[in-house]
Amino acid sequence: MKKVILKTSLSLAVAMASTQLFASGFALNEQSISGMGTGFAGRSSAADDASTVFGNPAGMSRLKRQQITGGVAAIDASTDINDASGSRSGTNKGDMVPFTAVPMGFYVKPIDDQWAFGLGVYAPFGLITDYENGFQGRNFGSKSEVKVITFQPTVSYAFNDRVSIGFGPTINRISGVLESALTTPLSPNDGRVQIKGNDIGYGYNIGVLVQATDTTRVGLTYHSKVKYKLEGHTEVSPGAGTPSALLRGARYDASLDITTPESADLSVTQDLNDAWKLYAGATWTRWSRLKDITVENEGVTASAGGLLAPGALSTVEEKQNWHDTWAYAIGTSYQLNKQWVLRTGLSFDQSPANNTNRSPRIPTGDRTIFSLGAGWSPTEDLTIDVAYSYLKEEKVKVNNRNPQLGQSYSSEYENSANGFGVGATYRF
Repeated sequence: MKKVILKTSLSLAVAMASTQLFASGFALNEQSISGMGTGFAGRSSAADDASTVFGNPAGMSRLKRQQITGGVAAIDASTDINDASGSRSGTNKGDMVPFTAVPMGFYVKPIDDQWAFGLGVYAPFGLITDYENGFQGRNFGSKSEVKVITFQPTVSYAFNDRVSIGFGPTINRISGVLESALTTPLSPNDGRVQIKGNDIGYGYNIGVLVQATDTTRVGLTYHSKVKYKLEGHTEVSPGAGTPSALLRGARYDASLDITTPESADLSVTQDLNDAWKLYAGATWTRWSRLKDITVENEGVTASAGGLLAPGALSTVEEKQNWHDTWAYAIGTSYQLNKQWVLRTGLSFDQSPANNTNRSPRIPTGDRTIFSLGAGWSPTEDLTIDVAYSYLKEEKVKVNNRNPQLGQSYSSEYENSANGFGVGATYRF
């Protein structure tokens, strides 16, 4: 049998709905509850707790006691879909993002005055969308569930009391399930295309932290790209009433090459006085790596699946054409007393998507995020952090067409989300 490459609109690693995320594209920001309170403005310069393993591994040199930091962020998203039209009838409820939790955990142990060791487990990318069964744009994406979990062992070295560096290799596992409705002139009732896959990829985080003056600290962190080759399968299920001679259910071994992008974060922490601190930061992410997605399926032949031969799936390709983005944040904290610190922040985050290739899977636009937070230390050994963020996106348009199958869908999306975080740091 001849091998054929099946190009499908189910983009396994990028089909994560960023409407519910607090970073650009399909990245997650939620690796620190204390940082969430300042809008992540001081991500690479604050080094307030063990979450600096992710924010800036060089910051471990500032932690003089062994400590564990853990927490969870919950995201409650809302979407309004307006002015929808297309080749299919259906609903546009916009309630496609379930209430989702993102956990994190970190450990830091100072070894001596110069060396420190740390561990981190967190989610740098991921989450889920699940449209209603009758969603009008279901041919262009009905369900997307993708998770990336990262394990990061880390070391830091302090050259002196002013300059330190840190490095941590990352072990990353990606897994996903993607679905779209399959409807053709020969199969007018909804069938389904489902893709599942997973892989492990490797990268690294590296950072430098400089105490420029007695009151000014500057941090720079680089998170590397990670290459994956997801292995799994593609399942094609015919719609009800489809003649079996035209389309049979089929399952194919599938693979997909994808690279999550590198990013660089520059932050400044400024002590204004004994009570007030000011944070500012900028993050660049190389989303331009993501041009298009191709899923390769083993064993697709001119006779396999019947309807595949005329090209019902074999000629469909999803373009992304994303561009690099910048995010900017400013925040402040106020030490109310020995037990309480109050935080707030404001962030502006560009979307990597363009107006031509934006799809219902990633209907995201530029966003503004307002954050509040607090830290309570009932003892010197324990700090409990809480945070809240509100995200509002600009209105964006989706305009998808598949001329080969006579399918189209266009609408206007307006996304918002509430984020809640709680965490704790225990020192010993």
